Amino acid sequence: MKRKQAAFLCSVIIAIGAVLMARTATNGDAAKARRGTTIVIYLAGDSTVAAAPRSRAPRAGWGEMLDGWFDDHVVVKNMAASGRSAKSFIEEGRLERILRELKKGDYLFIQFGHNDEKANDPARYTEPFTSYQAYLQQYIDSARAKGAIPVLITPVERRRFSADGRALDSHGRYPAAMKALGKHERVPVIDLTTKSKQRFEQLGPERTKRWFLWLEPGEHPNYPKGIKDNTHFHQRGAKEIARLVVEGIVELNLPLRRHLIRSPKREPIRDRLSDETP
Repeated sequence: MKRKQAAFLCSVIIAIGAVLMARTATNGDAAKARRGTTIVIYLAGDSTVAAAPRSRAPRAGWGEMLDGWFDDHVVVKNMAASGRSAKSFIEEGRLERILRELKKGDYLFIQFGHNDEKANDPARYTEPFTSYQAYLQQYIDSARAKGAIPVLITPVERRRFSADGRALDSHGRYPAAMKALGKHERVPVIDLTTKSKQRFEQLGPERTKRWFLWLEPGEHPNYPKGIKDNTHFHQRGAKEIARLVVEGIVELNLPLRRHLIRSPKREPIRDRLSDETP
């Protein structure tokens, strides 16, 4: 009898062990499957997109704020770099670095224009409807060759206003050239130029200073003499520009929208500094 009981107990233990091993394997496979569904958004762009070093806080690029909009299935890799144009980014090998990691189903977000406009700098300058489009084409073709999805983003506006308080264009023909290329190549385009200009006009000349890197002397230790920067964003402004990018994702009905954890629907413009997270 004792031998039978011992044999029975052994068989039960073996069965339980088999079940636990099966569950472990299943959970492991599920974890691998989850990792396998991760989508990476690679950002190629200039300083308005790039992460700013701590020494320049509270300056920030909108790319720093994008990751927080998505669930765990999406990762944002901000490869943007200050001072780069569509041309110099490629010629410095920065696109190639992205391509070494880029895989099927990933996204390549592309925003250039600010530095392409610098006609006195041959290392960066591109002409809107010729060389600018030609360099952008390289991003598109390279992403597609990897099975990834390119998304063009027209350059975010600078802070420029007319005497009567109207927001002004600051990028000439570059946004139109990008949109024309996107239409020809059937590439999604987020018109961040128009979106940002509209928001700046809503805010007006004074309130937009809070979105940009405008600081009084002594207001921040990184800028003891103060600063008046109409190109780069304060952290709170970068957050709102990221919101406009997400708004564009929703409007284009990109599959990425399924991974958003909140709606980018516009909220009332906050007028009190205390309402805005620095």
